[in-house]
Amino acid sequence: MPAASHREATPMSSAQIAMLGAIAGLTIYLGLPLGRLPKPMPRVKAMLNAVAVGILAFLLWDVLTQAWDPIDKALGGKDIPGALGKGAVLAVCLGIGLLGLVYFERWTIRRRRPERAFGPGAVAQAELAPAAAWRTTTGRLALMIAIGIGLHNFAEGLAIGNSAATGQLALAVLLIIGFGLHNATEGFGIVAPLAGNRPSWGYLALLGLIGGGPTFLGTIVGQSVVNDVLSIAFLGLAAGSILYVVIELLAVARKMAMKEITTWGILLGLVLGFLTDAIVTAAGA
Repeated sequence: MPAASHREATPMSSAQIAMLGAIAGLTIYLGLPLGRLPKPMPRVKAMLNAVAVGILAFLLWDVLTQAWDPIDKALGGKDIPGALGKGAVLAVCLGIGLLGLVYFERWTIRRRRPERAFGPGAVAQAELAPAAAWRTTTGRLALMIAIGIGLHNFAEGLAIGNSAATGQLALAVLLIIGFGLHNATEGFGIVAPLAGNRPSWGYLALLGLIGGGPTFLGTIVGQSVVNDVLSIAFLGLAAGSILYVVIELLAVARKMAMKEITTWGILLGLVLGFLTDAIVTAAGA
């Protein structure tokens, strides 16, 4: 951005910056009500699952691109030690994000208590409470998606905080609009595995907090911390967890055996991801 724009910009207060971060994070709730769809047809459920794969596949590419950029710049500047150090951080955090969820799921399965038998007319276990919902297979998968997206959104919050703290009001507002639309599609990706299970509103609220809350936290941190290594670490964790979830969702898609619908859904998810990202790029991010 030209230097003149920095001179003309008006610094924002910490409260205003925090509000922007909160707005960007809360838009993730726009897509969460889809998780309450009552028993969708198998084709609809297959499409929802596939669109989620497409959105998450785009996020995986986006996250890894952002994480690699500072490493690429270090290599271009002949800063080999710096590039190796940042590359090591990315590799380690990618592994933690991927393998961490593998062992987390194994731990939750071991701790899971035998499910209660419900009589005629009783509500499904996922309707009872967040504590019950996350013990189901679909509930755990949705939770893992929320964790991965939350790590990614923390890095987005850092970008908002950095730009707003330096007085770039116009850029900060455009980032809020772009990230807001982006987060709405992420909310859809979180609840896709829950379609037909009707999770409680409390569980959906919890998933939204896990996925969108880090945007607010990142905004707060971004006001005072500008650190490539920190961003790479969170992006690496996000990439690993998102990769794990994509693998799981593809396994679900294979069991559904609806190749045509799955292919169209993945394409739609990718298009949605690039479309919302284009708005962020137009903001100059």
